Amino acid sequence: MSTRDLVRQARSQLFPTVAVQPSGLRTKLSDNRPTANALTRNQYSDIALQGALSYEIDLWGQVRRTIEAARENAQASAGELENVNLSLHSELAVNYFSLRGLDLQKQLLDSTVIDFERALELTNIRFRGGVSSAVDVSLAQTQLDSARAQAIDTGVQRAQLEHAIAVLTGQAASTFSIPPSPLAALPPQIPLGLPSELLERRPDIAAAERSVAAANAQIGIAIAAYYPQISLSAAGGLESGAIGTVLNGSSALWSVAGSAFETVVDGGRRRAVTQQARDNYEATVASYRQNVLEAFQQVEDSLAALRILEQESVTQQAAVTSARRSVDLSTTRYKGGTTTYLEVLTAQSTALANERIAADLMTQRMIANVQLVKALGGGWDRTQLPKL
Repeated sequence: MSTRDLVRQARSQLFPTVAVQPSGLRTKLSDNRPTANALTRNQYSDIALQGALSYEIDLWGQVRRTIEAARENAQASAGELENVNLSLHSELAVNYFSLRGLDLQKQLLDSTVIDFERALELTNIRFRGGVSSAVDVSLAQTQLDSARAQAIDTGVQRAQLEHAIAVLTGQAASTFSIPPSPLAALPPQIPLGLPSELLERRPDIAAAERSVAAANAQIGIAIAAYYPQISLSAAGGLESGAIGTVLNGSSALWSVAGSAFETVVDGGRRRAVTQQARDNYEATVASYRQNVLEAFQQVEDSLAALRILEQESVTQQAAVTSARRSVDLSTTRYKGGTTTYLEVLTAQSTALANERIAADLMTQRMIANVQLVKALGGGWDRTQLPKL
C-alpha cells in the first residue's frame, strides 16, 4: 500500500459508513413442533430491503490528527524518494566528469608520448653522431615507454567509470560506450555567500521536517484516546412477507441509536502511549536538527573546496608554465651539448607530473560543483511535494 493510499484511508474516517442488506427468506416450520397450533402458519416468506449508517463523531480531533500524520508521512516519503533520485543523479554526474577528466589525462599523455618520441629520435641522432651516449638513448626509451604505459592505464579506469554510468542509466555495460571528449569547460563561478533558505530546497531536509510534523500529530492522536468515543448509528428499510407489499408505507422499519465509550482503567497504557509519542517527537526533532547541521556542513565543505581548488589551480598553472619553460631550456642546452640528457629527462618528468596535477584539479573542481549542487538540493524545492 502506497503512502497516498494511507492518506485516503485515514480521510475516509471523516465520512459515515453506509451499508445495504437486501434479503429474502422462505421458511417451512415443522408441523410437530412443541408450539405448533392451528392458528400459526407453518410456511411464510420474509422479504427485506434494509440499510444501515454508522458514524463516529470526531469531537477530539483523533481522525483529523490521523489524516495529518498520514499526509505528513506521505510527503516525507516523497522527499526521501527525491533524495535518492538526487543522490543517483549526482553520482552519475561525478562519474561523468571523472570520465571526462580521464579523457583529458589521456589526451595529455598522448601528446607527451609524441614529444618523447621526438626526444628519443633526437637522442638517437646524437648517439649515431657520437655526441650522446647509449645511456641517454636508454633513458629516453624508458621515459617513452613509461608514458605509453600511463596512457594505457587510463583505459582501465575509464572502462570502469563507463560501466558505472551504464548501470546508473539502466543499460547493459557490455553494449554501452561514451566517445572520448576531454574535459575542457571551466567550472561555473559560485557566489561565496549563499542564503540559508537554499537549504529548504534539499529533499532530505523537507522529508525530515515532514517527519517532525507527523510525530507531532501522533501526540494528538494519543491524547485523544483519553476522551470518550461517541458514535451514531441508524438503520431502516422495508420488510414484508409478500413481494407485492414490500414497497408499501406500512412495511417501513427504522431505528436510531447513539453510544459513547470511555476507558476508565487501562493500567497506564494511554499514559505510556502518549509518553512514547512525545519521546518519538523529541527524537525526530533532534534528528531534524542534526540533518540541518550536516546540510550546512556539506554546503560549507563544497564552498571551501571550490575556493581552495580555484586558488590551487592558479598556482598549479603557474607551475606548469615554469615546468614547460624548463623543458625548453633543458632541450636547448642538450642540443648545444652543454648538459646531459638526464637534465632533459628530469625537466620532462616534472612537466608531465605538473600537467597531470593541473588536469586532476580541473576534474576535482567540476566534482566539487556537483557536490555543491547536491548539497543545495539540485534545484528541487518543497513546493514539489505532493499535495494530498
